[in-house]
Amino acid sequence: MSPKKANNSRFLVPLIIVMTLMFFWNLSRNINDVLIPHLKRACQLTDFQSSLVQSAFFGAYFLMALPAGWYIQKKGYRMGIITGLFISALGAFLFFPAAETRIYPLFLVALFVMAAGFAMLEVTASPYITKLGDPEGASSRLSMAAAIGSLGATIAPSLAALLLLHEVDVPQATIEAFTPVELEAFLSSEADLVKPPYLVLGGILALTAITVVFIKLPKIKDEQGGDKKPLIDILRFRHTLYGIGAEFFYIGAEIGIVSFIIRYAKWFRIPELTEQKSAQFITAYMALVLIGRLLGVYILKRYKPQQVLVFSSISAFIMVTAAIFTNGYFSLACLSAVGLFTSIIYPIIFSLSMQDLKEYTKTGSSVFLLGIVGGAIVPPVMGYISDTAGIKYAFIVPLICYVYLLFFAVEGYKVKIKEA
Repeated sequence: MSPKKANNSRFLVPLIIVMTLMFFWNLSRNINDVLIPHLKRACQLTDFQSSLVQSAFFGAYFLMALPAGWYIQKKGYRMGIITGLFISALGAFLFFPAAETRIYPLFLVALFVMAAGFAMLEVTASPYITKLGDPEGASSRLSMAAAIGSLGATIAPSLAALLLLHEVDVPQATIEAFTPVELEAFLSSEADLVKPPYLVLGGILALTAITVVFIKLPKIKDEQGGDKKPLIDILRFRHTLYGIGAEFFYIGAEIGIVSFIIRYAKWFRIPELTEQKSAQFITAYMALVLIGRLLGVYILKRYKPQQVLVFSSISAFIMVTAAIFTNGYFSLACLSAVGLFTSIIYPIIFSLSMQDLKEYTKTGSSVFLLGIVGGAIVPPVMGYISDTAGIKYAFIVPLICYVYLLFFAVEGYKVKIKEA
């Protein structure tokens, strides 16, 4: 065996571990889209209250993004992986007492803890993968990892629907007709459905953490940090600030749409379209995201990123508008199609936001992650509008998000730097 092949072979196990983690945290994140209607019924919630599932999850990402980076600089990537795994496993295990008590805030705590662990893993994964092999193969490894993550995101809604939703919906009129004892038994049985999947997930995460403890993972040379600049200095870069806003609205629109697809489908009252079947529209959304990312490799070689972003933003706006003004299966298909048009927005806004940062690139990339809080804020706004004005009006919020993305593609991305 040549020295080069021997060197790459020692990275195989760590690479498999990290890519497996990407699969599971993308799977877990997209279970939330089905968890929302499930907990809405099990805990008797409004649309606004049930949407706080995403607030707890993405709020943890927002709060943990910078502390996770600091922790990894101090302790290294191996400890970051181990710590992130144990924290996320703890969050998964907390679903058991939450289901036992059926106290909704406990579910939110469980989601927050689990997402805090995933945030640490996500901050660790990308730079670590780039170092697990030859430098020239870093891009292909990252692409493979992204594809595996997208696969987890794609199968999550269908898997969660089978585990958490009924093959035949229980009508609200039936629930309202229950005696207090019958209602308590029904709601408890609904809450209990989350126990097996999250206990299994927690077990997998904990077992993986224990495995990593006993595996000698390769060290990354630049683990101790380097030339990161003060966060306040990013205020000089107007295009980066606009880029953080673009990340906010991109994530917010995506999470908002997939969070309410099942609820929207139920609003049409199509007899054969159960909640379980409605989840297939979320699966279609995520599958189109995967397809779009694969096509994006070719598209971004032929067209300027800002041109692609203009097309993507306008197309997504048209699809959501069509969903608002139509009904039934066509309306839901339009929402699913949004996944195709927005699939490559993230790498575009990231690359445009990092233009000409030079020695501020590390700091800029850390601050950029804060835009993920859009996933915590947009769904509750949509939930509130759904409760007060109707669910169709809630989809006006993603339209506003895509207008901002269009602004960023036309004007906001342009580099203008204030003098220090």
